[in-house]
Amino acid sequence: MSRRSVELLADGESLEEVYLVTDKQLRTNRQGNPFLQVELRDRTGAISARMWNASEHLFRTFEEGDFLRIKGKVQLYQGSLQILFSGFERIERGQVTLGDFLPQTEHDIGRLYEKLRTILRKVSDMHLRALVECFLTDEAFVGGFCKAPAGIRNHHAYIGGLLEHVVNLLDAADRLLPLYPEISRDLLLMGVFLHDIGKVRELSYERVFGYTDEGQLVGHLVIGVEMLDEKVAQAPNLTGEPFPAELLLRLKHMILSHHGTYEFGSPRLPMTPEAIALHHLDNLDAKVHSFTRDIRDDRQGPSAWTPYNPSLQRRLFKGMKEGSEPVVDGGDQ
Repeated sequence: MSRRSVELLADGESLEEVYLVTDKQLRTNRQGNPFLQVELRDRTGAISARMWNASEHLFRTFEEGDFLRIKGKVQLYQGSLQILFSGFERIERGQVTLGDFLPQTEHDIGRLYEKLRTILRKVSDMHLRALVECFLTDEAFVGGFCKAPAGIRNHHAYIGGLLEHVVNLLDAADRLLPLYPEISRDLLLMGVFLHDIGKVRELSYERVFGYTDEGQLVGHLVIGVEMLDEKVAQAPNLTGEPFPAELLLRLKHMILSHHGTYEFGSPRLPMTPEAIALHHLDNLDAKVHSFTRDIRDDRQGPSAWTPYNPSLQRRLFKGMKEGSEPVVDGGDQ
């Protein structure tokens, strides 16, 4: 019998199915009674679930990253589906197929990686070609780079998401570069490849997407610069020459400035043509992906609008359909 995946759930249906717990909280209602608030997911999506009249003892019987067989009912609440469950059973990891629960890219990871290799090995500068080889011959790095998500909840938050995001940017940069001859093709392509390499160590992605201790304390920008330094130290073994100091500074600057503004975590603003191009390409791919994902994944019914997205600070227009419900408040929320 096939799984009842999150994307297939419908308002009013009774449910008994296994899901992965990605978040759990013990809260109290207005009367002071405790209840469980958990986020459940499989590879098709995530859904919020509540269990009323729960105890702290019950809360401690499972952890984030555990698999639970949930018994309950699906209901529509404030425009989104949720599960009200009355019972659950913890399921051992060996009893489930992990591929059913972790979201994954829809693309073939092997083909994405081959496209990455093909583009990067065409850079003309010998020092950058050597740097590419230092990364691509590191099996541990390649394994993590091909598996890591690009984020926890925002864009490309699935297995293979980082690789997909980078290949998208390489493809976009390759198409746009003829319009901007002042930009160094080699530098921009390398900046695209390197800008998020720190996420391989910043994020954990074995079962529940989260942050490693290093990721929490240091962050992927600094980790990325450290990883770059490690490989730059190896590159002279292939070229027989020292890695150019200015070239290294330009690469580090692209990593540290690609978020674009201080507000969004960049310790430096983009100060080279390649850095500003990288920032806008990265932001374009992330935002378009977030918009299309929210529109595709919205299951709230006949409304022409998605629910309010706090990170985007807006609702998104899905398009008018026959019987579409108008937005009565006229505002963002």
